[in-house]
Amino acid sequence: MRNTKKLPRKQLEKFSNIFTQLGLVLVLFIIFITLEHQTEEKIVADFETTKREVVYVEPDTEVVFTKEPKVIPKIEIVKAVPFLVDEVVKGDNNIIENIIDNVKVENPVLIDIENVVEVNVEEKFVEDVDFINIQNAPIFKGCDNLSKEENKVCFEKKMKQFVQCNFDVELANEVGLHAGKHKIYTQFVIDDKGEIVDVKIRTAYKTLEKEALRVIKKLPKFKPGIQNSRTVKVRYSLPIAFSLE
Repeated sequence: MRNTKKLPRKQLEKFSNIFTQLGLVLVLFIIFITLEHQTEEKIVADFETTKREVVYVEPDTEVVFTKEPKVIPKIEIVKAVPFLVDEVVKGDNNIIENIIDNVKVENPVLIDIENVVEVNVEEKFVEDVDFINIQNAPIFKGCDNLSKEENKVCFEKKMKQFVQCNFDVELANEVGLHAGKHKIYTQFVIDDKGEIVDVKIRTAYKTLEKEALRVIKKLPKFKPGIQNSRTVKVRYSLPIAFSLE
């Protein structure tokens, strides 16, 4: 009967051959990789040097970039210097004092209150007041029992109506005035009795001057104006305007 049991030595030789072949294959693979490998180039820019150059770094070299901290200049703080007062220097005590003698002292005047006389100073009285500034305007006939403002409005209205009704415009045609608007300037004073005085008329034609004077003298008597609770003279300006066709 044949013995089929394998010998240990035989098996060891068999495995050694296999390992040898695997080792050769591995060595050949490493040599192939080494021959086929190409060196890669890395470019790093150097900004510190004045002349820029290209630096070649090996593939296995580890490149570390460091950022330099900014240098902030320190600001010198000027400390406030305290103000020193100069030392007070004592003066000489040898000053000669001048003594003034014979000073006259006046005796105060005593006033007897019981004998004091009161003097009433009257305010300056204005007799002639402009119609615009008068406190209580003269009262035209038909403008009674009105307020101060209403009385002035009524006075102006009544004066205008009176002139329109009494002034003879036909005299202007006799004078030979050209067509258009014309105006006669008049001014008079209503005295403290309500009468018309001090009439002034300005026009180039005597005929129109006489007519304006006639109309003003025909005005009714007024109730005099009042200023500071006293009757006063009131100056009033009356322009007589008319138009010719």
